[in-house]
Parts: sequence; C-alpha cells; structure tokens
Amino acid sequence: MEKDNPKQGFLQRLQTKWKLDSLFQVVMVLVVFACTGFTILFIKNPILGFFGVEKGGFLNTVLYLLLVLPLYQIFLLIYGFVFGQFRFFWEKEKQIFKRIGGLFSKKK
Repeated sequence: MEKDNPKQGFLQRLQTKWKLDSLFQVVMVLVVFACTGFTILFIKNPILGFFGVEKGGFLNTVLYLLLVLPLYQIFLLIYGFVFGQFRFFWEKEKQIFKRIGGLFSKKK
C-alpha cells in the first residue's frame, strides 16, 4: 500500500496511519472509540450533576477536565481490552502521558 495513494479508501488510510495489520483491526479500533464515546456521553451528566454543577461555566469545564477526561482514557483501555485492541490503545496512552510529562519537565 502506498502511503500517498489518493485512491486509498478511508479505512486503508487509517490502517496506514495507525500502523495496523488489517482492516478488521481498524474497524475494531473505531468500535472502541464509538463505545467509549457513548459511555462518556451517558455518564458525564450524572457525574457533573453529583457535584451540583450546571451546564456551562468555568466549574463545569474544570470538573470535566479533572474527572471525565481521565475516565475517557480508562474506558478506552477497558473497551480496547474487550475488543482485543488493548495493545493499540495502551501504546497511545503511553504517548499521551509522555507528551503531558514533557509539558512539565524542565528544559535545558
């Protein structure tokens, strides 16, 4: 598969970009993203409601960043395991943590 082939389909481009072995694996990764997104959609409001936060506003944003986004990462790993794509998502999580760590490290 050529990397810059304009005739490549959407799934083939994702397969190349994500360095996956098969189109089936691409579909499974997309299923994991979909399941994670739907899960967060359903639990976000009850979590924020538990803290008495109304939609919008600064406190809503802060709690979302502190609580919901880490839960999203955890659910990615859980669904990744369920759908046999844990290794892919674990590697992506490690990349995210390295980037975040780089923001706080001292530069020489």
